[in-house]
Amino acid sequence: MMRAEMDKLLEYLPLLEQPGVLSSTEGHSDAIKQFFDLAAQACWRDVDYDPAEAGRMLEDDSTIEDASLEEIRTMLTYCVRGEKFTPGHWDHVLSSGKVVKLLRRLRELRQTIAPSASRAADDAVVSQ
Repeated sequence: MMRAEMDKLLEYLPLLEQPGVLSSTEGHSDAIKQFFDLAAQACWRDVDYDPAEAGRMLEDDSTIEDASLEEIRTMLTYCVRGEKFTPGHWDHVLSSGKVVKLLRRLRELRQTIAPSASRAADDAVVSQ
């Protein structure tokens, strides 16, 4: 995972931390839709995720607090795809604070990536 993708997703954290971000009666704001569109990109998608297991992971705050990058991808996939099968799923994962917790954990992981390590990873992706 490249730092740039992490940074793009983390740009939404201040918005999602605001109280009442879901208070619109007209559906999701453009920013909320943009967040989920970004979270749906291939770099965040876990094509092998098990929805039931991902849901259990997301409900356990300690799992989120200790999540690896791969586990964050799994839970984000669950958050994104759930709306397709259960209308109102996005509202639930946002209003419950689960998405904010995932992004806070992602921010912690992001801070552990050295700039030089990220460049090396970026170079490896480009050379493939």
